[in-house]
Amino acid sequence: MIKQEVLYQSNSANLFARIADRPWAVFLDSGQPESEFGRFDIMAANPFMQLVTNGTHTSIIDHHGCRSSTNDPFELLKESLAPYRLKQTELPFEGGAIGFFGYDLARRIEDFPEVALDDERMPQMMVGIYDWALVVDHRLKRSYLVSHLMHSETKQDWLALCALFNEPQNPVLKQSFKITSALQSNMDYKAYSKAFHCIKEYIRDGDCYQVNLAQRFSAKASGDGWEAYLALREISPAPFMTYMNYRDEKTTFEILSASPERFLQVHGQHVETRPIKGTRSRSEDSTEDAANAYALQNSAKDRAENLMIVDLLRNDISKACEVGSVKADNLFALESFANVHHLVSTVTGVLAKGMSAIDLLRACFPGGSITGAPKLRSMEIIEELEPHRRGLYCGAVGYIGFDGNMDTNIAIRTAIYSRGEIRFYAGGGIVADSELSKEHSETLDKASSMLALIQRFGGDVALKESKP
Repeated sequence: MIKQEVLYQSNSANLFARIADRPWAVFLDSGQPESEFGRFDIMAANPFMQLVTNGTHTSIIDHHGCRSSTNDPFELLKESLAPYRLKQTELPFEGGAIGFFGYDLARRIEDFPEVALDDERMPQMMVGIYDWALVVDHRLKRSYLVSHLMHSETKQDWLALCALFNEPQNPVLKQSFKITSALQSNMDYKAYSKAFHCIKEYIRDGDCYQVNLAQRFSAKASGDGWEAYLALREISPAPFMTYMNYRDEKTTFEILSASPERFLQVHGQHVETRPIKGTRSRSEDSTEDAANAYALQNSAKDRAENLMIVDLLRNDISKACEVGSVKADNLFALESFANVHHLVSTVTGVLAKGMSAIDLLRACFPGGSITGAPKLRSMEIIEELEPHRRGLYCGAVGYIGFDGNMDTNIAIRTAIYSRGEIRFYAGGGIVADSELSKEHSETLDKASSMLALIQRFGGDVALKESKP
């Protein structure tokens, strides 16, 4: 492995902007350098292999060409990474897989009906395998360009990459971003109310304990999504932010994520998941804001919801962890973000012998905090009641390194920009004692950062009904 120190900048976006237009450019952005999760930022582009899953087929593209397989996408990813397995690396990522796993990839794991409209029209999985990456360490204030120089393209580009990241001048945005229509939702209040009461009936009948119900917002847009992401990271900094630019001859869309939630982390044999359940809005009035936080911390309903999902996640990670190693280390911690307060719990375990990070990811996918309990029945109800398939929303984004380490988020507070439109979801868990008006307001609280983004670029957020 070769590691070259390059120019450090406290704002890593200035470094990523230099490669933002490259094929499959990805930026895993900690968003909050001062937080415990904000030490490292990771960026890369030009993967030497690409795995793209559409329905039952996964395309694997590399210098040999393109082949298609109907095998399990998670197994295909394991096979693709296997030849490059390395010992534990010094930095969190020194090459490996970076990409996304859409919520609808769950159809390759579980069998549930196809009812909702697939309007996203995007792959269920897109993962690149990268031979080089730039890793920014905000604690030490140093940046490292790392590679194993396994492929001729990287060898040819290495000196140019070093020069590029040492360039003192920052790139200029090429095309301004703007919203060109009013915002719409795929569920007005009446439609949301109907779905809400249907879930309450399912709960009363004993079908489920909790179901995560979400609505989708959309608006027409034009210009450079990177500019929109820069605004989003200013409006709503979060520890598991992501920008991904998938532009090539077949695919054009951008991912803008301000996720506050870790899905799964593997470091060595240590496993961690940090489910979020429980939300209150922030207030500019400090007294009211503190009262909201206190109310959340002392809400029996929210703590019960959180504990329900903790139990689900304990069960899920136990499928790939050593018997007796799974523990709920820290329950109901208050974490405050730009627009909301959350209750966050931490569940840990020890990866079992013979199990990999990808095995764990498959065993837990999709995250229980954004489905409900029991998971499969909740997903069937979501499919029945939400007008559109979720696409990436509530899936996961992150990396799996050549060393076997992994870190992924839950893709909430996440927008897709494609086909001249920006789309994002917001939802919340419905339980037996949920109240309609409060649950609907909570979705708007969670969407508030995205709504602010729409407003910043000229959009009208007075919601209009949109037909499924």
